[in-house]
Amino acid sequence: MSTNGYHVAVLGATGAVGQQMLKTLEERNFPISKLTLLSSERSAGKKVLFRGEEHIVQAASPEKFEGVQIALFSAGGSISKIFAPEAVKHGAIVVDNTSAFRMAQDVPLVVPEVNEEDLKLHKGIIANPNCSTIQMVAALEPLRKAHGLNKVIVSTYQAVSGSGAAAIEELKTQSEAILSGKDFTPEILPVKGDKKHFQIAFNAIPQIDKFEDNGFTFEEMKMMNETKKIMHMPELEIAATCVRIPVETGHSESVYIELDSDTVGVSDIRELLKEAPGVTLQDDPSAQLYPMPADCVGKNDVFVGRIRKDPDRANGFHLWIVSDNLLKGAAWNSVQIAESLVQLKLV
Repeated sequence: MSTNGYHVAVLGATGAVGQQMLKTLEERNFPISKLTLLSSERSAGKKVLFRGEEHIVQAASPEKFEGVQIALFSAGGSISKIFAPEAVKHGAIVVDNTSAFRMAQDVPLVVPEVNEEDLKLHKGIIANPNCSTIQMVAALEPLRKAHGLNKVIVSTYQAVSGSGAAAIEELKTQSEAILSGKDFTPEILPVKGDKKHFQIAFNAIPQIDKFEDNGFTFEEMKMMNETKKIMHMPELEIAATCVRIPVETGHSESVYIELDSDTVGVSDIRELLKEAPGVTLQDDPSAQLYPMPADCVGKNDVFVGRIRKDPDRANGFHLWIVSDNLLKGAAWNSVQIAESLVQLKLV
């Protein structure tokens, strides 16, 4: 490390998450001595402003990682599979924001509020979990630690920004078309590469990513498998239903949990969440106070409300969890991991 910081690279620097990573690095005043911005050939040559200085984005290639200490990746799974091992060979620690390495046995999958210690096991690559998984485990971990956890059923209400800039554009153009009585042809959602595409404006699509043989989508399986891995609970009973809704940014989740104890009250859960790192409690039905995506955009925390004891199960509770999927769900969690690496003297 130089006296004034680290050599940091951002791969996918011109994308929505890459841009958010740079903004977050700047806001957090992360110690950077040198910044290398990388992208595809298509975006190479673009200029990006960081801390008042203009940086030219370069086309990614293995030698560009020479001397890099921390590399934040957000350029798609296939790109990560090519360049992450190369970056590690050149001495970098990679924080990867794709699903490429999340379930690899020797790659820590980390949400710093939940399992920061797992960073010590890294072999060069650290995976950033799925956006919808991150916000859920950040809210559930304090409850698990205090009272145990044996069951989770989650239904998500996910924003189109999770599917990229083209999906945001599709939501806007479809909304305009419908409001002005014009025809349109859906092209992006639910999944660009799948056989059919459906209207997202004024609609809800119960498919995010492609279907697996068991009837769950890849997104649902990601949530289920990643939660077990992050919490070190292979035995956890968990099921997910993931739905895309016409919201630009901010994922919402309705989560049902069963704790190991049946003597816990709503007030106990509120107290735990009030003290939980990275969590903001917004739960006052009498004042209609609860989290909504429109209020969470641009904020790093995970917001929790609508906490209710299940009417039929003494150990069952219902929660409503909301977070900015581009921040805690992606860029902020990645930068947090980088901060943890520094604090734990792992870089």
